[in-house]
Amino acid sequence: MTTIDLFEQINGAVLDLQAATMQTFERPLKALGRLLDHPDLAALNEELVVGVKFDEFLQASGLTGGSMIGSQTLLWPDDPRQELGTRLLLVKYVAADPKRALSISHDYFYSGGNITSGIRSMTTQLVIPFVRDYKAYVQSNGEMKARLMHPKSKEIFIVHGHDVAARESVARFLEKIGFNAVILHEQASRGRTIIEKVEAQRNVGFAVVLLTADDEGRAKGTAELELRPRQNVLLELGYFIGLLGRENVCTLRKGDVAIPSDFAGVVWTNMDDGVGWKTELAKELQAASYDIDWNQVMRS
Repeated sequence: MTTIDLFEQINGAVLDLQAATMQTFERPLKALGRLLDHPDLAALNEELVVGVKFDEFLQASGLTGGSMIGSQTLLWPDDPRQELGTRLLLVKYVAADPKRALSISHDYFYSGGNITSGIRSMTTQLVIPFVRDYKAYVQSNGEMKARLMHPKSKEIFIVHGHDVAARESVARFLEKIGFNAVILHEQASRGRTIIEKVEAQRNVGFAVVLLTADDEGRAKGTAELELRPRQNVLLELGYFIGLLGRENVCTLRKGDVAIPSDFAGVVWTNMDDGVGWKTELAKELQAASYDIDWNQVMRS
């Protein structure tokens, strides 16, 4: 199981917890606790809680407030790493025992309503912010320093073969949802070779590769021909995987086109005659940290 798979499941548990009632909150809460205890996270978790005095934190927090219900305050450590470590232990603490979840939500996240509203308030104020910050911590491999993150380029390179209709469909769709489609033959040559023009596209943030049935070929010693993408398309596919990373490359396969085994694991979807491929491409762009206007996607 990969870290990405874990966080998809963690997010799912949080969504279920948000919608839970008094009768159903235990299952997603326990699921969240199990996921946070996954062996893939063990080393980073161990490092994160070094120096955290969780029992003292609970005891000191319990002494805050007065006689008013919900007036108690959680006394988080000032150190960012210890604060995140404390939040991790608190989420695991309530996940281990539903009675603890009810007590913590009542004492620190009281919303003036019933038990369900308290659980949802705890989810909104504790669990969701924790999962957001914890995911950033894990993805940075335990790095807690703040860094200036430059916005991703909205230039998207389209790798294509001879299928002009497919190329134009993708380009117009990208433009309609707010991106700039970069097509190689539309770029000025300035005396450069084709590969030099490709190498010059280092400012793009994402690449869409169209695997269309432009060539026919067969393995040596076999008789049956198979439909294949052009060789330049495969070359550029490999180039952009190396330049941008697999998570920033999406391939659209049109028709029964053979996909090289070397590219197993690259995200790809069928480019059918409908609009399904547009939704799938938009999902991949969103997963690559782009903001997607889904109203625009539905209208395109």
